[in-house]
Amino acid sequence: MPRRHLHMTGAAGTPLRAALRGLRTELALPDGFPPDVLAEAAEAARNPAVDGHEDATQLPFLTIDPPTSTDLDQAMHLERRPHGYRVHYAIADVAAFVRPGGALDTEAHRRVTTLYFPDGKVPLHPTSLSEGAASLLPGRTRPAVLWEIDLDAEGRAVATRVRRALVRSRAKLDYAGVQQRIDAGTAEESLALLRDIGTLREEQEVARGGISLNVPEQEIVERDGGYGLEYRAPLPADGWNAQISLLTGMAAAHLMTETGTGILRTLPVAPDGAVARLRRSAEALHIDWPHHVPYARLVRSLDPRITSHAAFLQDCTTLLRGAGYTVFEHGELPTPAVHAAVADLYTHCTAPLRRLVDRYAAELCVAAAADREPPEWALAALPALPKEMADGTRRANTVERDCVDLVEAALLKDRIGAVFDAYVVDVKEQDPTTGTVHIDDPAIVARIEGGSTSLPLGERLRVRLTQADPGSSKVLFAPA
Repeated sequence: MPRRHLHMTGAAGTPLRAALRGLRTELALPDGFPPDVLAEAAEAARNPAVDGHEDATQLPFLTIDPPTSTDLDQAMHLERRPHGYRVHYAIADVAAFVRPGGALDTEAHRRVTTLYFPDGKVPLHPTSLSEGAASLLPGRTRPAVLWEIDLDAEGRAVATRVRRALVRSRAKLDYAGVQQRIDAGTAEESLALLRDIGTLREEQEVARGGISLNVPEQEIVERDGGYGLEYRAPLPADGWNAQISLLTGMAAAHLMTETGTGILRTLPVAPDGAVARLRRSAEALHIDWPHHVPYARLVRSLDPRITSHAAFLQDCTTLLRGAGYTVFEHGELPTPAVHAAVADLYTHCTAPLRRLVDRYAAELCVAAAADREPPEWALAALPALPKEMADGTRRANTVERDCVDLVEAALLKDRIGAVFDAYVVDVKEQDPTTGTVHIDDPAIVARIEGGSTSLPLGERLRVRLTQADPGSSKVLFAPA
């Protein structure tokens, strides 16, 4: 089963934090930045390259992020127009701080992505930039790559502009607060339009056959002096906000393809057998999937707060395997060029504080919009980016998987022999006595084996914990 992100709320137990520190050491992750990188970052923070940035500080931008986030890549301002909408989307201009070929640039290519742990992160850039001078913090003037995307009344993109500009965010909001304001009718117009535009973009996504999976996340929470695991289902505001980022990624991809040079995020179409397997899974989980209902529409109808729906959504992520980055030049698009889940051309360009490739995609788009050649440093780096990003993504996936395994094992280590109510969400075809179970409390997805009969896929089952070893990060259940 694919893994979920873990978030720690409050001051969870010291032993767990110590174990997470040990995991960082085991994975040989960097602890801090070299002195020359820190010195270059400090100088860049004092003197960013902002010559030529237009002044767009009059636009009242806002950011929407988790409550504790300070590495703020994106800020938005939404407007209604006579026949549609205008999306102003500001993306942190990391290139204003990173000198090509310098120590900071070299270190970013070594790290590739920010690595997230339940109790912190290993950042792509020094925090003096990623959480300071380059972050779109409220009340601070910041350099940005500013997108303006016009939509018609149905939410289709009809015009795109992008340029460098200085912007100033007015407010830092979180998803729960945004949802509350919109539901209560107290949101100002720009924020209230997030629901209108987000919903229209979701409808456009369904129409083109795109897929957004609202998979619940696991959270580590304080409980009775210790800690536990709970699921957090995404809010509608999460999805609306994601649609703005997807819109920009698609606009960027189309802009690059029009000029003939760029880097795309691609995903091949899932084979027929994979979709057929999902239909069998839906049947086992008692999810009604009429044959005339497209996969994308079914996914959008599911409620991640319902255990069987959450399990199916998790299973659906198997169709997203195989994504990668592909460079194209001289107008020759790769095959495939489309991202199958987006159902359109797509690139990553909205998270440059946390992901290396986004800085390059933004640079190519700014050049394309200005009808000029991209800078040589950006073109020279393109051929190596797909492998760099693939290596960085694998490292991030390893961190995520190991964190989940460690936390689950640490949580359960004193409960060997305990019995839990579980839901069988996967059964191995070669060995139907082995599979995966989903437990609501604590919020765990783990392996089950050791029974004498086939596991009942999609059914409730009482299971007994037989192994929970934080040292090996292994959790194992057996039928009770």
